[in-house]
Parts: sequence; structure tokens; C-alpha cells
Amino acid sequence: MLVSHRFSTVHVAGHIVVLSHGRVAEQGSHAQLLAADGDYADLYRTQALACR
Repeated sequence: MLVSHRFSTVHVAGHIVVLSHGRVAEQGSHAQLLAADGDYADLYRTQALACR
């Protein structure tokens, strides 16, 4: 189990669970969550842009 707020750490995990307000909002692989274009994808884009 891994808990992280950094996508550079979590994107290599085989299964990612996204929590929102204490509930499971999304789950899947990094690629699946990006393709779903939900909360994970929004947060990933925000963090990626901040690191440029």
C-alpha cells in the first residue's frame, strides 16, 4: 500500500484509488484514470503544469 499526493510517485502503481471527501471517487491504472478524464486526470494535469 502506498499513500501519496505526488503523481510522480503514484503513476507506477498497478492500481490507484482516488479518494474524494473520504469516499472512493475513481480507481484503476494510471492510464485508465487519465483516459477517464475525471478527478485524477484533472489533478495530474494541474500538478504536471506546476512542475514546468
